[in-house]
Amino acid sequence: MSDEPKAEAAVLRAFTGWPNTALTVLCFLIAVGHIYVAFDPIISEFQRNAYHFAGFAFLAAVLYPLIKGHTRSKGMLAFDLTLGICVAISAIYLPYAEQGIYDRGVKFSTLDWIASVICVVGAIELTRRLTGWVIPSLIIIALSYVGWWGSMIGGVFSFPGLSWESIAFRSIFGDDAMFGTIARISSTFVFLFIIFGAFLLRSGAGDFVINIARAIAGRLVGGPGIVAVIASGLTGTISGSAVANTASTGVITIPLMKKAGFPPKFAGGVEAASSTGGQLMPPIMGAGAFVMASFTQIPYETIVAVAALPALLYFLSVTFFVRIEARRLGLQPMDNDGETVWSAFKKGGASFVIPIAGLIGMLVAGFTPAYAAVFGILAVIASSWLTQNPMGPRAVFEALVMGTKGMIMTAVLLCAVGLVVNVIATAGIGNTFSLMIADWANGNLLAAIVMVAIASLVLGMGLPVTAAYIVLATLSAPALAGMISDRFVIDALAAGTLGDAGQTILMLGLADPTVLAGPLTLEEAGAIIKALPLEVAAPLRDLVVPQEVAVAALLSAHMIIFWLSQDSNVTPPVALAAFTAAAIAKAPAMATGFASWKLAKGLYIVPLLMAYTPFLSGDWPTMLMIFGFGVVGIYGLAGALQGCMEQPIAVPLRFVAAIAGAACIWPAPLWVQAAGAVVVIGLLIWNIRTMPQMAPAQ
Repeated sequence: MSDEPKAEAAVLRAFTGWPNTALTVLCFLIAVGHIYVAFDPIISEFQRNAYHFAGFAFLAAVLYPLIKGHTRSKGMLAFDLTLGICVAISAIYLPYAEQGIYDRGVKFSTLDWIASVICVVGAIELTRRLTGWVIPSLIIIALSYVGWWGSMIGGVFSFPGLSWESIAFRSIFGDDAMFGTIARISSTFVFLFIIFGAFLLRSGAGDFVINIARAIAGRLVGGPGIVAVIASGLTGTISGSAVANTASTGVITIPLMKKAGFPPKFAGGVEAASSTGGQLMPPIMGAGAFVMASFTQIPYETIVAVAALPALLYFLSVTFFVRIEARRLGLQPMDNDGETVWSAFKKGGASFVIPIAGLIGMLVAGFTPAYAAVFGILAVIASSWLTQNPMGPRAVFEALVMGTKGMIMTAVLLCAVGLVVNVIATAGIGNTFSLMIADWANGNLLAAIVMVAIASLVLGMGLPVTAAYIVLATLSAPALAGMISDRFVIDALAAGTLGDAGQTILMLGLADPTVLAGPLTLEEAGAIIKALPLEVAAPLRDLVVPQEVAVAALLSAHMIIFWLSQDSNVTPPVALAAFTAAAIAKAPAMATGFASWKLAKGLYIVPLLMAYTPFLSGDWPTMLMIFGFGVVGIYGLAGALQGCMEQPIAVPLRFVAAIAGAACIWPAPLWVQAAGAVVVIGLLIWNIRTMPQMAPAQ
């Protein structure tokens, strides 16, 4: 579940002999220590977070050299080892210094200053090694803003400035700082789920995923592409990383797709688009799901439950493109390789199905994600003995080490990002930016979403997905949540159900209260609400919008940002997953990037459903109806874009399919959506019935 590292290509320093043994044992001890503390919190949360950073900062300093590629210089190794030891000792020291700092009236001693500076500078440098220059630059800009140049600028972003001692204290000991909320998520949920994923991989669950996908879809038209979609979706429950998914499943699925007749760039695009969905797939949705739970205070199990249908809709959208492209190219099913669902399950199904089912069951039963992850790890070990790859002590040891090494970048990144989030919270930049989005969008939710999408793409060029989500959610989620909630206020105003208190608050924000005389249309009510100043709109929402609707709006805002944060994986000019797939497919990188961007249209369509419909409301009958119309609508749009369903369709019918597909997902009256669905299904039936007999549907 490691984030999309910009340093994937970085060459790690290799060790042999006793240094390698020592590092391996250290990785093992770090993993065991985190698991033990999850059950028996013998240290404070602040200590756990600081020790968490200390261990992974040391590993990052030793394994990732100061200068990329210079792995054999003994002088550089000595420097990196010294840096790692200094950062680790400083992080371990600071929890013990906290009480003394308070006793002195929040005053730092010389030793406190040295340790704090080493931790902050170490976080900046190690993040540079792991992810490039963007995050370190943001940290430097953020810290200097509250300490220096914020007082020099005018306008809404002017900040009077803090003393450097206050900045150092807030950066280390603040609730949103290096060892604060985000570090807590990293040291508990994220790391434990990464270890859980490592155990699944070590048990052979990855091979089972490929085998079961081939058994299910391998003999269909476009089957190898559908195998990639299924395999990447299931692998997402293990890793949650688009690049990791692409690299692990792509080496199998991309050659299969090329062998079946798909062009190399399309094969790479399918794998990249499918793998991007891995971070959207419950129950493990990458670190973003845990950060979302912390930001919104909505239980993790609630988030992963309502995220299931949108994720499934995304994977179906990619599947539709694969099937349609196979039909457009006239491809035939591949020969049977003898793999069946039962044979795949006998080889390794138990070590995947039992732990995942147990994990979901524990989350539904109300256990914390940390407990569920630990019991999931134990379930992997036990269930592996029902497969051809039983896990003994050596395999358990290797899985723990693998999990720790896979966590290095994420741990350092999440702790370091706390420095930026702390400044955003301290200076109130998030509220200011949200107000600016609301002002620029002029109350138009679609315009606000487009701005967030552009920002996510720009940020994604330099930030890993989780970091991009954290920054964007901190800055723009309040604005989006408010706009989504306003839909309820608009409906209430048009229906005349605001109530006396609501009418009183509303009139405070109107220059001409006579506009409320007489019945209002939805358009008129919308214009009135969108024009309200924030000091009136916010209390009006609090009064009128029910709690469950407000929670759904908040979750929708964060989920929209989370989904849009994934687009840097498949959108040129920086499409990490697509470029990884292009290397495997031996296809042009940019052409593969555009193919993956076209296939991943669900990344943009599904967030619109979240914004304009109660798709994440928890009302399952309504959610299932939205899902059903979404499936039909996206198929219609895919057919229109590709010019084919089960066989090519003429240009006029492509326009009909596009309009009908859009009607299915448009927030329109039910009869409009139903009419659109009827037209799309009718077109598909007609398309099948007029197919030449020599090319029957598979």
